[in-house]
Amino acid sequence: SDGGAGSSASGNEVAAVCRTHTMPSQNLKSEELEIPQILERAKTERQRYVSPEEAAQIFDDRITVHQKLKLLNRIATIKDDGTVEFEVPGDVEPPALSIGSVTPCDEVDEEPLDAAEHFQHIPPLQIVMLIVGTRGDVQPFVAIGKQLQDYGHRVRLATHLNFKEFVLTSGLEFYPLGADPKALAEYMVKNKGFLPSGPSEIPIQRSQLKEIIYSLLPACKDPDIDTGIPFKADAIIANPPAYGHTHVAEALNVPIHIFFTMPWTPTSEFPHPLSRVKQPAGYRLSYQIVDSLIWLGMRDIINDLRKKKLKLRPVTYLSGSQASESDIPHGYIWSPQLVPKPKDWGPKIDVVGFCFLDLASNYQPPDSLVSWLEAGSKPIYIGFGSLPVQEPEKMTEIIIEALRITNQRGIIHRGWGGLGDLAEGHDFIYLLDNVPHDWLFLQCAAVVHHGGAGTTAAGLKAACPTTIIPFFGDQPFWGERVQARGVGPPPIPIDQFSLAKLVEAINFMLDPKVKECAVEVSKGMENEDGVGGAVKAFLKHLPRKK
Repeated sequence: SDGGAGSSASGNEVAAVCRTHTMPSQNLKSEELEIPQILERAKTERQRYVSPEEAAQIFDDRITVHQKLKLLNRIATIKDDGTVEFEVPGDVEPPALSIGSVTPCDEVDEEPLDAAEHFQHIPPLQIVMLIVGTRGDVQPFVAIGKQLQDYGHRVRLATHLNFKEFVLTSGLEFYPLGADPKALAEYMVKNKGFLPSGPSEIPIQRSQLKEIIYSLLPACKDPDIDTGIPFKADAIIANPPAYGHTHVAEALNVPIHIFFTMPWTPTSEFPHPLSRVKQPAGYRLSYQIVDSLIWLGMRDIINDLRKKKLKLRPVTYLSGSQASESDIPHGYIWSPQLVPKPKDWGPKIDVVGFCFLDLASNYQPPDSLVSWLEAGSKPIYIGFGSLPVQEPEKMTEIIIEALRITNQRGIIHRGWGGLGDLAEGHDFIYLLDNVPHDWLFLQCAAVVHHGGAGTTAAGLKAACPTTIIPFFGDQPFWGERVQARGVGPPPIPIDQFSLAKLVEAINFMLDPKVKECAVEVSKGMENEDGVGGAVKAFLKHLPRKK
């Protein structure tokens, strides 16, 4: 199976950017050894057992980088889907592994987002948003940026050049981040995220990352490229794949708030979405392992930036971003209906709800689609966004056959994958290019998709039972959440996609009990205002002027 630059938070999620064996030896300081084939894929013979005391050494600054690498090499394997798999001993009590553990928070002490009267007293700010990702990552920030503008602030959204028109037509200012979006997308498609699939991919991936990281400072302080109007950021909003965001905020001495569509803060309630760990004892540790791997792969680029551009001292910690981010407010863009805020997340962390950009109200569907929809029962939507499907012909045949067996009508989204090209001539199938999900899913009985956060949100908002076919990255995580909430069957990983499984999944979704669950989730989401919640969370956590 191949991944892709999905239409939602997925591939460029850094898929555990475990570019750990990527450091050119000539760049290394004497105390750092070139990372020895660390985590090369599918190592079968490896000592798996790791004691909690050993696990704790990953975060002990007295242990050398080389020793930490050897330890990581023993406990973790990078999978083909860009995730990190590791095991912890089964007989270990969870507390032993909860490094940096947090006592459960008493939610009552938290200031409700609505109670923040000081919003009115915040003077107009110049806010820059540093967002790396696919359209599904950028879209929520367009919605948040528009509402910040309504509050009187000036918003510049810095992201990839291919989103320039999207950002400008939404009424926000635009600034291009480095890296070639097409090269980045192709890289992610080939490598299922940001993890290099082999040594030849490393230079491409590192040069793309470096360009992004080096463009962050100009995005915060350079004049508008087209108009020449000056800009100086008073505050930064960023998503984690921007990587250099915390360092730039430190250099400019401005507040930063991190928002993301998937969990990035350690918790004992579920593992890091880019890790695969079965035992609950390892959940919290999984965040620190993914974090350490990401940091190992890019510490030289970050320290170069700090020294040459930001005039800051290099950082030496191995516990990566977590060490510098523990005091930074984080906002998570998903519905608490799907994933409630974990008990061990403190008051600096908010789960704000999904952030929808209203695209449906201006949408005019083609007449042929309207008449096809009116001609029969509600269809099942099947599509994988911009993910390239390895064998589109075979997949299309399976989809057509499954719809025939279950006696359902289907809408197939062509996407980039060439899916559905063989479905011409079947009156129970309609082939579609891009249509706003918020309009389309309301016309559907159920949805089958890749499980990007944005598509998952749109399906649940429309009360659609959902089957997720994860390709890579955080998609399996959303598949598990959908199953756990009772709104869909177990996810079907793309490499296990088959006629029998799809038929079973469709029948599962047609069960009235599943529809009831979907309606319940949708009703709960109706009362949520993710965009308003994000804006309030941002304003609430701004440092108050003395």
